[in-house]
This record gives sequence, structure tokens and C-alpha cells, in this order.
Amino acid sequence: MADLFEDLPPAPKPRRAARAAERARTDDAAGDAGGDPGSEPGPRREGPRPLADRLRPTALPEVVGQDHLIGPGAPLTRMLEEDRLGSIVFWGPPGVGKTTIARLLADATDLSFQQVSAIFTGVADLRKIFEAARIRHGNGRGTLLFVDEIHRFNRAQQDAFLPLMEDGTIVLVGATTENPSFELNAALLSRARVLTLRGLSPEALGQLASRAEEMLGHPLPLTPEARNQLLEMSDGDGRALLNMIEQIAGEGQPLDPKELGERLSRRALRFDKSGDEHYNLISALHKSVRGSDPDAALYWLARMLKGGEDPRFLARRITRMAVEDIGLADPAAQRLCLDAWNTYERLGSPEGELALAEAVIYLALAPKSNAAYTAHKSAMALAEKTGSLMPPKHILNAPTRLMKDEGYGAGYVYDHDLESGFSGQSYFPEEMERAALYRPAGAGVEERLRKRLDFLSGEREKSTRSSDG
Repeated sequence: MADLFEDLPPAPKPRRAARAAERARTDDAAGDAGGDPGSEPGPRREGPRPLADRLRPTALPEVVGQDHLIGPGAPLTRMLEEDRLGSIVFWGPPGVGKTTIARLLADATDLSFQQVSAIFTGVADLRKIFEAARIRHGNGRGTLLFVDEIHRFNRAQQDAFLPLMEDGTIVLVGATTENPSFELNAALLSRARVLTLRGLSPEALGQLASRAEEMLGHPLPLTPEARNQLLEMSDGDGRALLNMIEQIAGEGQPLDPKELGERLSRRALRFDKSGDEHYNLISALHKSVRGSDPDAALYWLARMLKGGEDPRFLARRITRMAVEDIGLADPAAQRLCLDAWNTYERLGSPEGELALAEAVIYLALAPKSNAAYTAHKSAMALAEKTGSLMPPKHILNAPTRLMKDEGYGAGYVYDHDLESGFSGQSYFPEEMERAALYRPAGAGVEERLRKRLDFLSGEREKSTRSSDG
């Protein structure tokens, strides 16, 4: 919140505070000069700045890895060329330039840049920020308000931005690592454009590393293999890369991959068990199994386990895959998944995770059918549509004389009494037509079930024609 009231006249300081400030200035000057308070002040020394801050781009073309937003003809480029910068929500992983781009947009449009974090900013802070923006707007200058972690503001706080966005008092630029569709309310999203930032590619990270070498004045003390490993360890996060470079920049001899791994802790994989990444990865795992790709399925399983996902959640979802996507094409799949789940409960991690991996491989290679899943959904929809229709009377028990007189059980044929073991009677309500819900796909065991169903359908038609005749 530095420079928040840069356009406002300074408020008078209390006498005691003014004296303290004067003493601080005198002491700073003395310290810089290396003498007593009466000596001439020397040049002001700047405190240490991290490498990531020193390498922060000073113009939009210097930003790496986001050409789809700032390249020729890209959205931000067009906004600036047409002088119509509007409110924006930047959605992307950490360390890819969200804050930097917001600062550069303010510079390019001569807007006062104000930055807050939704984690540390309350209602009282927002009121002060809004009032300063109104005064600034009245004096002829706009405000670009950058809100980091904007998804952490509740609905009421998000709504507070709307009037100032509408009348042009502020240009809101929010930054979030979470899916805006889920985390931001519709009113705010309707007034802002969502732009997605990408994790930095190895090429973009290599550019950052080269800039760091140029600033440091020497190559990184890494072998070529270790340099590649360093880029991989940053996991698309430019800030993390520069922070790691700063840790190893002073090494004397070039580090090989093993020495680099010992010198630096590998970054934890980007994964939030309750956030967007959680749903992205479980979707990738499920679709890899459905697509019969055991290698991809194992990869996504490993990504989730490495990220700290609860193996019990994975066991539950893997079992669901067996029920939903393999179904009766391989009835053994469900049993195998339950056995793998039980094995994990007995062994725990990491040994029990192998059982889950085996279940994933089996499911990926198993014949696939969602016929039972589709039949169940269709049956649920049909049950809701038809309401409370009674079963046909011939299949109702008649334990009392009244019920027999009402026709309950009349005409029921006991299938086991027939040589074929199949009567072909209707078991649907009399008021509705027969519905064909289960349609076997013909894969695996379901091929045999399909043949059986076709046979029974033919016998039922014969029985119906016989009854009608």
C-alpha cells in the first residue's frame, strides 16, 4: 500500500512524531557518512534486493512466456494500442508475471498503481483505498488497483469494487491462482476480462536464466545437465527459478545434477487438494483410464501422490472408474479395485500405493463399457418422469382375500415352472410402454450378456404375439 495517498497533501505530523522523524533522518545520514550526527550526510545506500526483483521487467516486451497476451495483436497489446484498458482478472500459476504485468500496464497508461493483497486487506483498508482513488479521479488521474489473491475476498467485498469499476474511478486488475468461474462472483466477472497466464516453458525459463547470468556477470556454476535440471525444478515458476539461482550463484566449481539436488530442495509440485489443480489432475487420471492409456494413467496417479493427495480418495475414485467405465464388460475389475483399496488400508504408504497403481493399470487395459452406468441414469430419469405408477397386478402378492378379489397375482406365471425358464411377461407398470434401458456394448463379458439379451428379447416378442393372438 505504498504511495497510496501520493496525490493527497501531506497531513500535519504531531510534534513528537516530527521530532522522531527528524532524529531518524539525522541518524540515517550519520550512519551513511560513517561519522557523528553533525557530519555531512553521504550518499543514501539501498538495502539488498532479491535477484527476482532486480530482474523485474521494465517494459511489457521484456516479459517472457506470455506472448499470447502481450505479443503482436494479443489482447493486452490491442488494449494499449486502442487506449481502452479495462478491468482484468489474471488467472495463472505463481511466478509467471501477474504482478509485473499489472505494474507495466499502469506505467503504460499513466495510471496510479496501487497494490493490495486480499489476504491482509480488510473493509476499513478498502474504504481508504476507494476514497483516495475518488480524490485522485477528481483531480484528473485514474487508479489501477492491483488485488493479489482476489479470490480470497468474499462476495460482499467483491461487490464493493463494482461501482468504482463502472464509473471509471478504478481499473481493477485482479490476480488469482484459482479458477475464476468458481471463486469470483458473476457480477465482477461480467465487468472484467479474464486472461489466462501460462506456466513458463523451458525456453522462457532459459531466457530468465540467461538474464540472471548477464546481471551476475558470470555463467551459472552448473554443468549443462544440471542447468536443465534446474529449469525442471522450477516447475514453470520464474520467481522460484531466480530464487534458486541466487542460492547457487556463488558456488566455485560447476555443480552436477546430484550436487545440485543436494544443494537445493526440489520444489513441491503445484497441487492443492481442495483447489482447481485437484480437479484437473483427477480428471486427467480418469480420462486416461477411460482412454485405455495405462502409461498416462500411471503418470497422473504419481503426480497426485507426489502432490500429497490422500490415497484413500484415489482408491475411492479408482473404484468408481471400475463401476462407471468398465462396468459389466469386466465384473472382476470392481472386485480388484476393492481389494487394492483394502490392501492400501492394511499396508499404508508407500507400500500400499503399489496396489492402487496395479488397479489403475488393470482398469486402463480392461474392456470398457458404460452401458450399466447409462442404464442406471436412464432408469433414474424414467422413474422421476413416471412418478408413482403401480406395478402390474399380476406380479403383486395377494396375501388377503380382498387383494385376490382385486386381481392381485392373477395370471402370474412362475418362470421356473417353464421348460425354457422364461415366461416373457411384462414387469413394467401397465400405464407405460416397455423401456429398453440396458444396451450392452459388446466388449468383454458384455458380449455374452448382449447375446443373452438379444435372445430374451426375441422370446419376449414371441410371447407377446402369442398372447395377442
